[in-house]
Amino acid sequence: MTEHDGGGTIRIDKWLWFARFFKTRTLATKYVQSEKLRLNSVACDKPHHVVRAGDVLTFPLRSGVKVIKVIQLGQRRGPAAEAQALYEDLSPPDTPKGDEADGLPGTPDAQRDPCAGRPIKRERRETDKLRGVWTVSRSPLRSNGPRDPVDPCGACDHSKYSRQFLRSPRKSH
Repeated sequence: MTEHDGGGTIRIDKWLWFARFFKTRTLATKYVQSEKLRLNSVACDKPHHVVRAGDVLTFPLRSGVKVIKVIQLGQRRGPAAEAQALYEDLSPPDTPKGDEADGLPGTPDAQRDPCAGRPIKRERRETDKLRGVWTVSRSPLRSNGPRDPVDPCGACDHSKYSRQFLRSPRKSH
């Protein structure tokens, strides 16, 4: 079987590489085999599936879902401008960042003045409250168990540094 079959078709992994969605053809092949890609709403798991002009590809990539309509098949992996001429991006626009993202206009963001320096503990707790994060000062696994004789508080990790002084000195030959 040849790479370009008659009738204007091309392998899906090769087209994804031509269109510069993946840096190497091997990465495109592995992505198709991961069954994350849909060709005309049908899951595609083999890199030898053929693509024709007019087909629609849907796949998650980086930060969002890409919906791509194949316009041309291409003959080579060319520059970016040539690769962008191979498809039409039908992806929905990205969601807005900030106040509009949560749907509540005017809600305060957990942001600090860039020149304010490192936050103090109270400010970190207030920020965590705004974000809905609950933090524990001690690990629940260490709270009820026996304490390390070197690390009496049991919550911090400074014990690995103090243990090195408890070891017996090395013998010099």
